[in-house]
Amino acid sequence: MRFPKMYRLRQQFQRPVASNIQSAINQELALLRLGETVMSGDKIGITVGSRGIQNLTPILRACVDFIRAIGAFPYLVSAMGSHGGGEEEGQRSVLYSLGVTEANLGAPVVTCAECRAIGNTVSGLPVYILESALGLDGILVINRVKSHTSLRGDLESGLVKMLVVGLGGPRGAQQFHGFGQAELPRLLTEIGEVILNRLPIVGGIAVVENAYEETALIRGVSRTDMIDKERELLLYSKSLMPSLPTDQIDLLIIQEMGKNFSGTGMDTNIIGRLRIQGLSEPENPCVKRIAVLDLSKQSHGNATGIGMADFVTQRLVEKVDWQATYLNCLTTTFVGRAAMPMRFNTEKELLDAAIMTLYGASSSELRIVIIPNTLFLGECIVSETVRADLLGKQGMQFDKNPEEFTFDDEERLLLRVP
Repeated sequence: MRFPKMYRLRQQFQRPVASNIQSAINQELALLRLGETVMSGDKIGITVGSRGIQNLTPILRACVDFIRAIGAFPYLVSAMGSHGGGEEEGQRSVLYSLGVTEANLGAPVVTCAECRAIGNTVSGLPVYILESALGLDGILVINRVKSHTSLRGDLESGLVKMLVVGLGGPRGAQQFHGFGQAELPRLLTEIGEVILNRLPIVGGIAVVENAYEETALIRGVSRTDMIDKERELLLYSKSLMPSLPTDQIDLLIIQEMGKNFSGTGMDTNIIGRLRIQGLSEPENPCVKRIAVLDLSKQSHGNATGIGMADFVTQRLVEKVDWQATYLNCLTTTFVGRAAMPMRFNTEKELLDAAIMTLYGASSSELRIVIIPNTLFLGECIVSETVRADLLGKQGMQFDKNPEEFTFDDEERLLLRVP
């Protein structure tokens, strides 16, 4: 098959950056007056999820040091729902890959998969919490606030979800997701309010990242106004989100998918696909075909979201841990996201097949975009038709010389985003 000429593109997004992580954490925790509410000798749990938050270890280390400085004992408490296979050892493996170890951060790492109901919501729903969180004198909630890949509401991915799904453990996560996407915004607030009232939450540290996955803002949030403040931070986070350079794409080539890039392997907000039964797909962006070339090592075999692709390589499939993938999709109930797309032995075979299905346009007119993953979109490669549409647009910088689709001896694509 013939391929169009391609051009390297650098996109410029808003780029606020928190300049000093340690100073920002100390300042925000001081504003929460933890020195007045936390007693000397208290056991304080610091929540840690499975997401690859930028500057995670410096943030955690600063929190550990602050807690210890006021005379309390810090613990790093795993709060990742059913991730890590819903087992203690799996959780520890995920945390280890993120640099979360006692040797690295100076505090014990606590994993747990056993849950207990601590009460009921106003509608009678039991509220589950990990046993590891119930023996603590206080809990400091830490998470990144950003758009969720399935949930649409005034609370999405953030501190409250860390409480409801993260500290809810495998059982809490399964119950929450079992109600279906339409009910999740209501349940997040309903369950979150019970947890905030029943557990000794001493506050939270909300992290907002910019489009370059740099720490843009660190904000301390008190227990009493956690829900309201998170709503404000979510709006700010959405204003900083990256995006594809165009909404109309014939073929989107994603070099890697994985849980370290998005909870769904590929961010649904970026690719414009949900694959949730009963819900309409987003109108924009409109991507006709999605080809994924590989699964990241940091995903530990979890290929949740593979079902949103149209074409994948055999190399990717051979890296999949189907048990972890199925558990993740069964827990969320979005089972279509684990479906198997068409797979091909080589990247050239895959791309030939993908372009063959786009018979409505000549090769020179095809709108193709290559991205490294759905998290880092500052650099990408676009076909000449896309480039023509974007010339002169603010924040778009193109290389002058076009490049060709070329392949190595194993038919791997050489045209890649670094």
